[in-house]
Amino acid sequence: MPPFEIRYLLTAEKDLEGIFDYILKDNAAAASDLLEKFDHTIAHLSNQPYMGVVPNDNRLRRMGYRMLVIGNYLVFYVVKGQTVQIRRVIHGARYSFLL
Repeated sequence: MPPFEIRYLLTAEKDLEGIFDYILKDNAAAASDLLEKFDHTIAHLSNQPYMGVVPNDNRLRRMGYRMLVIGNYLVFYVVKGQTVQIRRVIHGARYSFLL
């Protein structure tokens, strides 16, 4: 089976930019390391698209969401055909506020 395409939705791209910019203000090396960790972990989805856990939230589960935990951050994604759509990247402390 060919690898799945990974596509970042605009909202997820903005999430990552905001996270990177926020950390960059205090520690450029930490910002770069975190971005590399995101890239490395998310890249695994191309061969293992269902490796993320199914969220406990019923609404997200019905919508087909899965999530990866990367440090203090949650990456929410959906598998559509041969594409993994990265939809949101948020700090874990914000998760309950989005429900």
